[in-house]
Amino acid sequence: MPVIDGPSGLTPAALSEIFEAPVTSVAWEKVGSGQIGACYRLRVEGAEGVPRRLVAKMAAEDEASRAFLGPAYRAEVSFYRDIAPTVDVRTPHCHHSALSEDGTAFVLLLDDLHPAVQGDQLAGCTPEQAADAVTNLAGLHGPRWCDPTLADLPWLSAVGADDAATLAEVFAPAVETFADRFAADLADRDVRTLRETAGAVAAWVTARPERFGLVHGDYRLDNLLFPPAPERGATAVDWQTLSLGHPLRDLAFFLGTSLDPGDRAEHERSLVAAYHAALAGYGVEGYGLDECFDDYRFAALQGPLITVLGCAYGTRTERGDRMFLAMATRSCAAIRDLGSLGLI
Repeated sequence: MPVIDGPSGLTPAALSEIFEAPVTSVAWEKVGSGQIGACYRLRVEGAEGVPRRLVAKMAAEDEASRAFLGPAYRAEVSFYRDIAPTVDVRTPHCHHSALSEDGTAFVLLLDDLHPAVQGDQLAGCTPEQAADAVTNLAGLHGPRWCDPTLADLPWLSAVGADDAATLAEVFAPAVETFADRFAADLADRDVRTLRETAGAVAAWVTARPERFGLVHGDYRLDNLLFPPAPERGATAVDWQTLSLGHPLRDLAFFLGTSLDPGDRAEHERSLVAAYHAALAGYGVEGYGLDECFDDYRFAALQGPLITVLGCAYGTRTERGDRMFLAMATRSCAAIRDLGSLGLI
């Protein structure tokens, strides 16, 4: 059926066709800021078996940006179609997906995970929440760890030497822009760490190719939903940055940006051990805990890389500025504490 492009297309007739059951009414409200795409929360009435609460994800309302965002839309739709059934990461169940031929319009109908609440990137998380999140992350990485068939998926990209050089050319000026924007708040040592990261990123991004797998790319608190305490079961959303690379980038990015540096330093060994044990539960062999922790140290450059680029190319907001500053400060501290730059 045609791609539903906009909330006005979420009609009872359209949903009746999708669910192959009568839908009598649909009410929707917009949620989120809609910078990359548009999200709507649906209330649905209909026959038994039709979900009563859904989230619809669609393309950005700004049509001028859709061509640029097409690869991200294709990655997310393809994740739910091709990858989600083959891994064990908790993510919303997808009831329906559609993507236009040119990739500029899409729709996903996902379970509404109410009453789960979004993580708060500014506030950070507790070590208990972090343990929940890293165990879930292993459910993405473990089942397809070093799986050569991932390279057969035409939409799943890996960074090559030319891409690495281009990334370095883009990242270095973005670091200077970031340092200028936050000159009043960013410590000199953090500016030095960002600049040293820029100098190392081309070599880093293609290093250690012997371990590869699925990389969420933006596995952080704002992209996780947590059930009400004391329940556990963090759920990951927003799969538009999925790629092929070193899996530990996700782990280092999450711990480096989500925990207060003191909490991270105190708990990171046990958290990496929990992740490693979960990997072993998915059959990952020949990968010791010491080797895993060394990869975690090496992968910490993911923190400033994603933070600075996100700041440079995202729509500027007051909360966004505070969030990016907190993420940069935390991840730079992790790089120094772990000696990550010395591993490249």
